[in-house]
Amino acid sequence: MSLPALSRRRFASFLGASLGAALVPPRVAHARRPAGVPDDAILLNSNENPYGPSPAARAAMSRAHEREAARYPDANEREVVEEIARHHGVSPEQVVLGCGSGEILRIADMAFLGPGRTLVVAEPTFEAVLLYARVTKAEGVKVPLTADHRHDLGAMAAACDARTGLVYVCNPNNPTGTIVSGAELRSFLDRVPRSAVVLVDEAYHHFVEDTGYRSATEWLARTPNLVVARTFSKIHGLAGMRLGYSLSSVEIARALREHLFWNNTNASVLAAALASIGDTAHVEQQRRSLNATRAELCAALRRDGRAFVPSHANFVLIEVGGDVQPLIEAFRARGILVGRKFPSLPHWLRVSIGTPEETRAFLSALRELVPARAVA
Repeated sequence: MSLPALSRRRFASFLGASLGAALVPPRVAHARRPAGVPDDAILLNSNENPYGPSPAARAAMSRAHEREAARYPDANEREVVEEIARHHGVSPEQVVLGCGSGEILRIADMAFLGPGRTLVVAEPTFEAVLLYARVTKAEGVKVPLTADHRHDLGAMAAACDARTGLVYVCNPNNPTGTIVSGAELRSFLDRVPRSAVVLVDEAYHHFVEDTGYRSATEWLARTPNLVVARTFSKIHGLAGMRLGYSLSSVEIARALREHLFWNNTNASVLAAALASIGDTAHVEQQRRSLNATRAELCAALRRDGRAFVPSHANFVLIEVGGDVQPLIEAFRARGILVGRKFPSLPHWLRVSIGTPEETRAFLSALRELVPARAVA
């Protein structure tokens, strides 16, 4: 892969021997880039998995392409729904498939919001749920994060009233990478009125190592107004194939299905999902590889004296000492794409975790563009 002109010495200063010993799979092949972006650009802007799907998932997609592309995927969908249900210990009627977890967010807005209703979210968080809510004419209620960049669940619960149709909790949160603990989440679920649906987005669930974290799936049986969203885009490396799902009560699942597109999945991604769900060895390998790179990046940032938010996801939020937009463009000019500007955090840069080589290139460019003394 062609990289910006960066010295080996700078590379070596970043990652230690511990990362070199980690088992790291090959980087996924180059995808087609947007206009003006070179084919060998380093993509650290969308929190994708640079290693792509597992070998089993790739083989399954190839077989599906040959055997099933000409047929509608109804039977395949049912098989995936049943496997997801077995994996989580719920009934198939509690599982809804989406074209990525983004569709789950969209149909939750469609099902539970409308004129006169409110959507309660953290600020900042993943914006899709707010964008979809505009279509329903609902009002977004943004609750600022705490001083340590975490959800202020107490304030979010207090913001709920009889008008609240949906409450969105991204855990880990995008763009901060922070989490709320299992104890905090359980208390929050008890405080939100049962008339409001709580949507917990766990797109980055697999990267969390904190022992205090709990998946909201633990409280599905006792919380009838809870929806949990998951995706195959992150740890499973299937962002380009588009598949997500929700887990909820049967009643909520029925309400969500009313807003789905007919046959919103495809045979190839369904085959890949079946291969991926039970591939625990691949999931663990991906978690170790990406979290090791994340840890080394954070160690380098700490040595440089840079402020950053300790992350539980496959990205890190870094303070850069000024408006982030010119810096984003400067990285782009060097063939490195990084995350977008978040209005409530204008001096913070979100960078996805790539391969060790890609992350070294990012760090070296950061040191040149924003010398550590400028942000210390």
